[in-house]
Amino acid sequence: MITQLKGRMIEKSPTEVVIDCNGVGYMVHISLNTYSKLTDAESITLFTHLQVKEDSNTLFGFYEKTERNLFRQLISVSGIGASIARTMLSSLSPGEIQSAIISGNTSLIQSVKGIGLKTAQRVIIELKDKVSSISENDNFIGSISNTNKDEALSALEVLGYSRKNTNKIIETLLNNSPEISVEELIKSALNKL
Repeated sequence: MITQLKGRMIEKSPTEVVIDCNGVGYMVHISLNTYSKLTDAESITLFTHLQVKEDSNTLFGFYEKTERNLFRQLISVSGIGASIARTMLSSLSPGEIQSAIISGNTSLIQSVKGIGLKTAQRVIIELKDKVSSISENDNFIGSISNTNKDEALSALEVLGYSRKNTNKIIETLLNNSPEISVEELIKSALNKL
């Protein structure tokens, strides 16, 4: 199974990217959530899920492992295929989906195109315990914060600031607001430097 691709992005659209890995171009289907996090940098890494069917092999790519884990949980539910799971991750953030499942918010899950009341209820019933355990074990918000922290530190390093000086500032900002975006994190850090 192909679990990760690291290479040069040669094509990018809101629904798919093409990654050149040592001369082989892989077409990878992505969610809008992943698309919004991709920069125009040539080198990228995506965590992938390979779907093997009788007539095709399809790669789905995710910017973060937590999004891939949620995708795999969603497709395990009867009535949710890979395309509906990708639509869910395009319509709602992984955190919103997780919160909706834990709180039993069928109307939010139903707001996704292609999901009716029964399917929304099935998602909540089948995934409530699994998503809760993902949340407790992986600390969903914490993993998002760690990714944002790494990206912000790398960006500030490129701008000429030492990682040693920026690390404490970034940690303080993340402690005050764990769900802060990378852009806001970098701007706030630059104001404090």
